[in-house]
Amino acid sequence: MTASALSKSSADSAYSALMQHSDIQFSFPGFEAPKPPKWLEMLLRILGQHPTLIERIFWIVVALVVLGALAALIGQFWPIVARRYSAPKPAVIEPEALWRPTVAQARELLQESDSLAAQGRFSEAVHLLLLRSIEDIESRRPKLLRPTLTSREIGLLHAIPSAARAAFSGIARVVERARFADHQINAAEFKECRNEYESFALPPNWQNAQ
Repeated sequence: MTASALSKSSADSAYSALMQHSDIQFSFPGFEAPKPPKWLEMLLRILGQHPTLIERIFWIVVALVVLGALAALIGQFWPIVARRYSAPKPAVIEPEALWRPTVAQARELLQESDSLAAQGRFSEAVHLLLLRSIEDIESRRPKLLRPTLTSREIGLLHAIPSAARAAFSGIARVVERARFADHQINAAEFKECRNEYESFALPPNWQNAQ
């Protein structure tokens, strides 16, 4: 028997053995495409009879999508535009008397600064006046000051009464000059800062009182 005959015989035997397996499916039913539902057939028939209706529906959908996108953009950017072009509310400035420390606090601070100045420590004395002034502002408006604000910027805040701003700015300028220009504060400059603080913190009848 030739090799080709043996190969054909082996293939026939393997095929016969395979066909004996009942757990393997060898025949498959024909596929029939499912029929569309009646409502879809009716819709397609109507659209086929009215081709312009399809175009109208398409443009209606496009218009709705565009309107939805515009509404989303307006909702996102409208608050920013409104804040930019709305008239700023006038700052409510409290009476200067409410920003003054008590007489006892002011005189205690002046005594401490005078004690430092008597030792020739004028820079420390002026710096003390500045720090206490910042503490006074924070005690009255805890949310007004931010850690990033410089002394110069604090002196420009319009929420602070003009007299308080003037006193604070005068002290801040001397401290900044000493701190950033390596300037040594002298007795005259300390006296000027002390007068700035005293003129605001103490009512006129208490100024220069012993």
